[in-house]
Amino acid sequence: MRIEQIRIRILFVILVAAVCYGIAFDLGVNPWIYTLIGGWVATIVVIAEGGLSRVSIRKLTTGAIGIGAGLVIANLVTYPVLLIANLRHIAPLILLLVNVICASIGLTVGIKRERDILEFFAHLTGKKIQLREGGYKILDTSVIIDGRIAEICETGFIEGVLIIPQFVLTEVQQIADSASSTKRTRGKRGLDIINRLQKQDLVPVEIVNTDFPDIAEVDGKLLQLAKTMGAKIVTNDYNLKKVAKIQDVMVLNINELATALKPVLLPGESLKINILKEGENPNQGIAYLEDGTMVVVEGGKKYIGKEIEVTVTSVLQTTTGKMIFTEVKEESEKEKRRFRSKVR
Repeated sequence: MRIEQIRIRILFVILVAAVCYGIAFDLGVNPWIYTLIGGWVATIVVIAEGGLSRVSIRKLTTGAIGIGAGLVIANLVTYPVLLIANLRHIAPLILLLVNVICASIGLTVGIKRERDILEFFAHLTGKKIQLREGGYKILDTSVIIDGRIAEICETGFIEGVLIIPQFVLTEVQQIADSASSTKRTRGKRGLDIINRLQKQDLVPVEIVNTDFPDIAEVDGKLLQLAKTMGAKIVTNDYNLKKVAKIQDVMVLNINELATALKPVLLPGESLKINILKEGENPNQGIAYLEDGTMVVVEGGKKYIGKEIEVTVTSVLQTTTGKMIFTEVKEESEKEKRRFRSKVR
């Protein structure tokens, strides 16, 4: 929370307490008790405002419905109790206690059963309420410029609604207008990807104008928007994911998805590859799979520029990805035959 916001909230609490003191003093009652009550209520309001600003509008709506239902049930339950003569002296306390308990339960149920409540009211009114399966997914600048999100959408694996904030669109436009030719190319690619996303029909795309002027950084705006909408962030930025995890915001990382989808090759399996260049060690050849995984071929130097069949010997997982070590299949079979002949 920014220092200015903290100061405003403290000033609000002091102002409410001062007003309560003035009113109580004019009424001729003990002003300090009402000052404490006013400050306490103002503090609760400030805490509630900070928490509710991170909740989506749909959850606020269903939560309010839950509170209303809880209060109705509380008053229906306590009304017969209030008619008992022996309990009339503590009737206000009982009423307050039951109302607080039922309102709390109603709020919790309303937020957790959001979908069921919306469907119920849709059935009562006879109107169709379009509930977005998969929720909202906010795209950041890096994933737009990367471009793979468009291909993922076109395959139908993404559900929900893609959200492109106006401040992200502005950042992409600024990159496209950059003096650097490299940045300009990346920015134009980002604009092309946005246009491609809007043209595809499988996943709805919305551009939202919600902004947070008190937050300077784009990443901070993304996190705040995700909290407000109850959305997930789609990105390639690993640092953004770490910050989002601290703030309890769900992040989908395209790079992690690509790594998870790489084919699993076990020792002994065969594959055909093109040897492209010489390896670091003598007689090694280097090839690459379609997903970019590097394949090291022992004895593959003499096959540079040719397509050969190799046998996987081991797979090494590194921080940058996987490395597959192989040997030429023909030579591997020759070694096996030599070994068998020696055993005999």
